[in-house]
Amino acid sequence: MGTEIFQHGILMLDGAMGTVLQQRGLPPGGQPELLNLTEPALLASVYREYVDAGSRVVYANTFGANGLKLAKSGHSVTEVVRAAVTVAKEAVAGTGTLVALDVGPLGELLEPMGTLTFERAYDLFREMMEAGAGAGADLIAIETMTDLYETKAALLAAKEAASLPVLVTMSFEADGRTFTGCTVASMARTLEGLGADAIGLNCSLGPDKLAPLLKELCEHTRLPVVAKPNAGLPDPVDGHYDMGPEEFARALLPCVEAGVSIVGGCCGTSPDYIRALSAALAGKQPGQRRYRETGFVCSAVTPTPLAGVRVIGERINPTGKKRFQQALLEEDLYYILDVAVQQEDAGADILDVNVGYPGVDEVTMLPKVIKKLQSAVSLPLQLDSSNPDALEAGLRVYNGKAAVNSVNGEPEVLDRVLPIVKKYGAAVVGLTLDKGGIPQTAEERVAIARRILNAALSYGIPKEDVWIDCLTLTVSAQQEQARETLKAVRMVREELGLQVVLGVSNISFGLPNRTLVTRNFLIQAMGAGLTLPIINPNQKEMMDAVATYKVLSGEDAGCRDYVARFAGDTPAAKPAATGNSDMTLDDAILRGLKADAGRLAAEALQTESELSLVENHLIPALDRVGEDYERGKVFLPQLLSAAQAAQAVFEVIRSSIAAKGGAPVKKGKLVVATVQGDIHDIGKNIVKTVLENYGYEVLDLGRDVPPETVLNTVREQGVRLVGLSALMTTTLPAMEKTVRLLGTLEQPPVVFVGGAVVTPEYAAQVGADHYAADARQSVEIARKVLG
Repeated sequence: MGTEIFQHGILMLDGAMGTVLQQRGLPPGGQPELLNLTEPALLASVYREYVDAGSRVVYANTFGANGLKLAKSGHSVTEVVRAAVTVAKEAVAGTGTLVALDVGPLGELLEPMGTLTFERAYDLFREMMEAGAGAGADLIAIETMTDLYETKAALLAAKEAASLPVLVTMSFEADGRTFTGCTVASMARTLEGLGADAIGLNCSLGPDKLAPLLKELCEHTRLPVVAKPNAGLPDPVDGHYDMGPEEFARALLPCVEAGVSIVGGCCGTSPDYIRALSAALAGKQPGQRRYRETGFVCSAVTPTPLAGVRVIGERINPTGKKRFQQALLEEDLYYILDVAVQQEDAGADILDVNVGYPGVDEVTMLPKVIKKLQSAVSLPLQLDSSNPDALEAGLRVYNGKAAVNSVNGEPEVLDRVLPIVKKYGAAVVGLTLDKGGIPQTAEERVAIARRILNAALSYGIPKEDVWIDCLTLTVSAQQEQARETLKAVRMVREELGLQVVLGVSNISFGLPNRTLVTRNFLIQAMGAGLTLPIINPNQKEMMDAVATYKVLSGEDAGCRDYVARFAGDTPAAKPAATGNSDMTLDDAILRGLKADAGRLAAEALQTESELSLVENHLIPALDRVGEDYERGKVFLPQLLSAAQAAQAVFEVIRSSIAAKGGAPVKKGKLVVATVQGDIHDIGKNIVKTVLENYGYEVLDLGRDVPPETVLNTVREQGVRLVGLSALMTTTLPAMEKTVRLLGTLEQPPVVFVGGAVVTPEYAAQVGADHYAADARQSVEIARKVLG
């Protein structure tokens, strides 16, 4: 089956499987995937009901059938997946309905937020994909994802392990970001580039709340768009969702009018919802869509449309930099991260990453550097290498839509690199040179640019993803070439309509007062049409020139950025990283620079006490990160990176105290647990990590924890504070039972509760002392109780 099923009219998916199974007796916390082996008739009846209601695609009962979640089940992934697909195929036989292999999250955080590597995640997903394709699934549905990195691992596994259409949906909050901070635009541009056949949103919200996000999604993708929302919001007491079938169907109509063409239901829905949706959409067609045709690169949390001038930072490059060369040879990734952070702070929009140096294996080094940069830097990356294998290795582990620097006009280079660019959905820089070298005239350079563009189009790379470097030659040696370069920039921009790149600083080699020459050339080049200058953002003169140009070109509307920069609201650019960085301990924690934080803590202990470090540096820095997290200025990856940097500081403090014969630094002890019946513990693990880095001792009882286990631990350990988490409405009774049981103690602990389905009202109803929406609020509660 090809992707033609996505192309005509409205495609009806099914509704929830878990909701229906719970209505029919599935116990809380049970693994529904095992019903494929024990209750196939029950599952078959659900599939047939969805077909009768109007579903043309049903999802096989394989959402959590991965190697991690099935590890203790006694059954293999292949066994469970094969049984699931077989049951579904037999149930819908003769109806023309298709069966999708349903693939959900693995249940663990990927690096850098967690310990699960990208490569391990890929292997786990590939095992599912191979099993599903082998069992006869018609398509693959990757759903309920919140981490773009995990989504990429799943999508790559699907495309490489099977030749089936792939539908991908992620779960967003009302603020337009996922749990890990991914934006709608970043999701759309990344997944379309990676070869998804349809993308969309599912779970988390009802159709009314998803409508504006779906409208935005339709503007960022050419692919068919999917809407599979919840039946509104759940009542935490009885699990009842607040939208009935008819209201749900009416609320989805604006989504279809915005251009959504594939619809279904998620949590809280049933065959009745699909029947109502089928009736409401009978005879309707998706609305017209308007795609934003602009160049685009992104990290998961930072979408970067190329509308105007965007600065590419040039400092992650060993050329002429002995300290950087040493860092590469010694694999000192923390130094490279320092260089990146300073460029981000100075205002760069994109970071060029070049690790090519004699003695360095680019194929292994480039992915290592990219992973390290992703741990603390939110900017998109441009991967700079002449080694196609290194480029592929780097693009594979990059979390977002990157750029590749570069190809040239030589056919063999184009044929080797462009397929890699296409596979990973990157943008590509084309150098206007070939075997004949750099042409002397602008017209000849533009001819090569046109050849590169045509080659890219022939590989399916869209025009918006082709950037042209007209090449900057040294004016001291070839003075007339400055004019030719500027002329070529203008021609490429006006005649071909492409983004234009220049390594601006090349112009001034060999001249005194290089900054003056470089800045003047930069201003002229931007006036000619340069959109992507590669410069050193740590040079204030260069960034001032960019800020001024944006005012004069109208890009800086109302001169807001210019005024902020020069009125003192924006800190002055920091100098390029050196061996003796002026970074403070607070900076290192805020930016999640673990090695720097540990080093600076050790230095600070020469003049400050351990207590001073905690009270005057560590806690204030973590507080600031927490406040920025609450305001949406930083996101989960940055929050956890800061926590890891804080952990490095605590290790230094502990070692110092131990060396003096003192007791370990501990502020107080608390228990955290995911309640009985609930196997989801990502949120609880994040709370644990952050609390530990504020100095609290956290006894983590894990997931699916019986109330009695919590009670006994509190009694035996003398714990004064307990945190309970629940993600599923069906496990909320276990949370209430645990709270009530703890209240029977002679000295009951203070209890705080949280999780996706918990509300402040529910917390009060069950007798909890506090409600914690996130890790930040958990810290505030711990402070009140434990000090």
